[in-house]
Amino acid sequence: MPIRITGMNSGLDTESIITALTSSKQTKLDTAKGDQKKLTWKQDKWKELNKKVVSFYNGTLANMRFSSAYTKKTTTTSNDKAVSVITGDKAMNTTQKLSITSLASSAYMTGGKMSSSGDITGSTTVDQLTGFSAGPLTISLGDPEDAENLKTYTVDVESSDTIQGVIDKLKEKVGDKINFNFDEKNGRIFASAKESGAENTFRISGSAADALGLSEAKAKYLDGSSASITLNGETYTSNSNTFEINGLTITANEVADNITLTTKQDTSGIYDNIKNLIKEYNDLMKEFATLYNADAATKYKMLTDEQKDAMSEKEVEEWENKIKSGLMSKDETIGNLRTALRTIAGNSFEISLKDGTKASYSLASFGISTGSYFSTEENERDALHIDGDPDDTTTSGNTDLLKAMISSDPDAVMNFFTEFSRNMYSKLSDLMKGTEYSSSFTIYEDKLMASQYSAYNTKISDAQSALEAAQDKLYKKFSKMETALSKINSSSGSLSSFFGGGS
Repeated sequence: MPIRITGMNSGLDTESIITALTSSKQTKLDTAKGDQKKLTWKQDKWKELNKKVVSFYNGTLANMRFSSAYTKKTTTTSNDKAVSVITGDKAMNTTQKLSITSLASSAYMTGGKMSSSGDITGSTTVDQLTGFSAGPLTISLGDPEDAENLKTYTVDVESSDTIQGVIDKLKEKVGDKINFNFDEKNGRIFASAKESGAENTFRISGSAADALGLSEAKAKYLDGSSASITLNGETYTSNSNTFEINGLTITANEVADNITLTTKQDTSGIYDNIKNLIKEYNDLMKEFATLYNADAATKYKMLTDEQKDAMSEKEVEEWENKIKSGLMSKDETIGNLRTALRTIAGNSFEISLKDGTKASYSLASFGISTGSYFSTEENERDALHIDGDPDDTTTSGNTDLLKAMISSDPDAVMNFFTEFSRNMYSKLSDLMKGTEYSSSFTIYEDKLMASQYSAYNTKISDAQSALEAAQDKLYKKFSKMETALSKINSSSGSLSSFFGGGS
């Protein structure tokens, strides 16, 4: 904007006059800017809320549609020190007998002490070692009792190679299977198989092996061994100490006999999954209610830059927070979401019971319901409570129907909650479908709001141009007036000078 100097002849405060005359256009500009800022705040709130809904939809709600969320099982052992067990969903509910006869170990070699006329270091060449003879080293890998499956590898050793150079050659050839290290202080080479089990046993031979302390005559070799267990009279072996048998992952920790493994339904696991589903549902419903029931704060208008300058930072923050908290008050989209989910929470579903009959069950059949309308805070009225839940002071003293049902008929519980979750999942899926105004997996009209934001850019630009045009027009008028006054003052001065000179 150009620098304007006015009022020099008239003595008028033209800046204030023009500001007053164009105040309506300034208000129009401020309103457009404020409305766009308010829209930005609303977009941010929707993005945050949408993220929580999608997380619930893709996470807990999606998982609870499938039986795997309700087939939790656990296995206890009579000797936790000797064995640990991870129970898979397909494990059988039964009692089994286990004995651990041996544990897996890794093959290990302690090389013989090398000798030389001087000190032995990694940079010592092998031809300086006592008894050295150039030639290849042969590494055999495999169970010594299974000669047909032995694998052999050859490493050429030359007189000019250093001890460390030989180590590097060995690592290059079989480093993915065997660890090698030269201990300079003790003058020995050490090696160990990277994996346990008899099939990872190794030996090193060849013309250069003696001088390097690697031959069987010089080195101490410990064979690798496999773990062995007997489960229900059947023997199993493994290169590691872990066995996967009929849905159980059994890890042997020490040799032991007559261990009892008892696998049964993990009722606490099923209960915890359902409790978590209810909790996440409650968290969403409470947030919906808080946003929907908030005071619209209609008396708080968006602040202009001048108004902000006249306030402290804390006052501005508190003022704007009032507006932000009421942005989604009585929002139709939130109202529809609440109604849709609340309706499903109140529905009944027909399920099969263990006696072969079918019955209509609702959440209330499992002791799950909302609190009393009049004694519950407004934003908590959609929240569901589980009777007997020790973490819920509202219903902790009631009989726990959910746990009782899980213990007596877990399949019926599974049938109900899978159907419940599928229905809620399907409803959210419908509510988050992409439309002309919204993207996929979005509960609000994000496309429309983005379009509205762009429209405000145009509106703000037009309002800014209209304000500047009106100001320029007025400045030009006042400038002409100042020019005219300047001429009048100049003429008046000349006349005064003329008459004054004749006296």
